[in-house]
Amino acid sequence: MLEGKRILLGVSGGVAAYKAVLLARELTTRGADLRVAMTHTATRFVGPQTFAALVGTAPALDLTDASRGGELHIELARWAQALVVAPATANLLARLAHGLAEDPISATALAFDGPLFLAPAMHHRMWAHPATCANVATLAARGARLVGPAYGRLASGEEGEGRMSEPADIVAAIEALVSDAGARADLEGLRILVSAGPTLEAIDPVRYLGNRSSGRMGWALATRARERGAIVTLVAGPVALADPEGIEVVHVRSALDMEAAIQSRREQVDAIVMAAAVADFRPAEVSREKLKKRDGDPAPTIQLVRNPDILRGLGEQRRGARPLLVGFAVETTDLLASARQKLEAKRADLIVANHASVAFEGDENEAFLVDAQGVTPTGRLAKRALADRILDVIRSKSRPES
Repeated sequence: MLEGKRILLGVSGGVAAYKAVLLARELTTRGADLRVAMTHTATRFVGPQTFAALVGTAPALDLTDASRGGELHIELARWAQALVVAPATANLLARLAHGLAEDPISATALAFDGPLFLAPAMHHRMWAHPATCANVATLAARGARLVGPAYGRLASGEEGEGRMSEPADIVAAIEALVSDAGARADLEGLRILVSAGPTLEAIDPVRYLGNRSSGRMGWALATRARERGAIVTLVAGPVALADPEGIEVVHVRSALDMEAAIQSRREQVDAIVMAAAVADFRPAEVSREKLKKRDGDPAPTIQLVRNPDILRGLGEQRRGARPLLVGFAVETTDLLASARQKLEAKRADLIVANHASVAFEGDENEAFLVDAQGVTPTGRLAKRALADRILDVIRSKSRPES
């Protein structure tokens, strides 16, 4: 999809610079015509020779390099169809926001009028600092497209929002914008409903039963489906994620709420992807008052009742081949056996099986795609990349001729 696209990769100085090597390889593998520009600090993390070997040309390192001739930044700005900065450190974001031009990346950006992609990478406290927030807002207002940062383990050993997005996610964002419309609209006209996140089952006005689902997998599916041309509805349990643009989002809380939202739309869609982690049980009774803890009193007993199995219900109601049904199986043991059983019992077309240890937190996942034809392992992928693999199956089953 990026065949022949001229992309300039800007690498600034941070520990995440090693990921830029993987990004460069991914871009060239997709057919992009790639050049690289590096800040001086970046060369202390990754050697310019590495990029020269991958790309075939030496990176731009010095605006005053006489051997390059002419105005290097102007030549690069004219040549590039997209400028991708990964990692984009707090320092570089500040320079871009304030229009400084003291290195090949920031100078080229001032002369460049095409799409600018920024993949921030820094400590989570730096990312949350008001100065960085203001710089990012300024760049976004000018049209820069941010990819990440992701939540996860940082170089400091802490966890937080500040990890550079995975190369596959960055490439997907670039493809969505700069590739030919026909090449990326392979789901155009399909109506897809995606459920995402947890459901929360009330115990009393302040407590609930829930699970660890972050909603990131469902968000990735909904976003990539829209970027590939589908008409998307996202039915979302409570998550700490902003609503994706261009998508109808229906916010729900409990399993019963989610079932009602999906049932009311099932006849209007071509495919339903049940990525939500729907609670299997809910309290039989919800206390109107907060349950008090009093010295000497025994712990309360909470009687549970089963929630509806939304996917099974959809399978039982379906007449014919529509809507296509995709379910998820999250297990700790017997993963494939459980997935095969669910495929048959719930009359689904595809089960995405993943282990509980990788299913919830983070921006990566590892899954097995289980359908009537067999099992396809995906290996460890960014969730956006896994979303594309799932959507590819939906496309092939919905449009066998494509």
